[in-house]
Amino acid sequence: MKLSVVLATYNEENNLARCLNSVKNIADEIIVVDGESSDKTVNIAKQFGAKVIKTTNKPMFHTNKQMAINAATKDWILQLDADEVVDKQLKKSIEKIITKDDQHSAFYLKRKNFFLGRLLTKGGQYPDSVIRFFKKGKARLPQKSVHEQMKVTGSIGTLNGHLLHFTAPTFSRYLTNANRYTSLTAQELKQKHLPINLINTFNFIIIKPLTMFISLYIRHKGFIDGFPGFVFALFSGLHHPIAYMKYWELNRRQ
Repeated sequence: MKLSVVLATYNEENNLARCLNSVKNIADEIIVVDGESSDKTVNIAKQFGAKVIKTTNKPMFHTNKQMAINAATKDWILQLDADEVVDKQLKKSIEKIITKDDQHSAFYLKRKNFFLGRLLTKGGQYPDSVIRFFKKGKARLPQKSVHEQMKVTGSIGTLNGHLLHFTAPTFSRYLTNANRYTSLTAQELKQKHLPINLINTFNFIIIKPLTMFISLYIRHKGFIDGFPGFVFALFSGLHHPIAYMKYWELNRRQ
């Protein structure tokens, strides 16, 4: 059995080499769908022997991820983001699976999330299990929501080892990602035709951010992760009012 490693990228020159280095010894092919990067992302991908498919940088980035999945030709697929790294234990687990016909169609991979240079051990951030390793044709992305999981046909297992996720090495990087995510959430609210009224405004501006902050920082003990834990809980809560205000703006333009 063989392994396809697939990624969707956009201006990832600072991350891509580290990611591909972690899987180059187990990948039988690397597929990179690039959304009009203006940096050295494509050149780096080609240095690793990747097949690069150029396309547009779509607002719903899962569309490009699914395009990469569709282009894979091997028996097993490992879908990664450019800011992720496969650790040694996870690599061994993947190697073990692709040498036999496993009963599971897909596997959860546990992620260690690094935020502002610190590993988040609390705040509901570990284990951050994601479905990223699956048999070809057995999993797909719905391409409807920012935080969606793979839809799998068949049973799902869990592998030992971790994905190391360097999601926000700097605050400016985090704000760039957050701006994109809140815009996508605003589009989701628009598709649902959410009424803009006093109840929803109070819910999105006050209740949701406060509830999220208390859940991550107090209930899930995000305070143990120091200042990065506080910032993560605070801005996770602020996702809701920002998305709601963007949704309000979208309705004003009509």
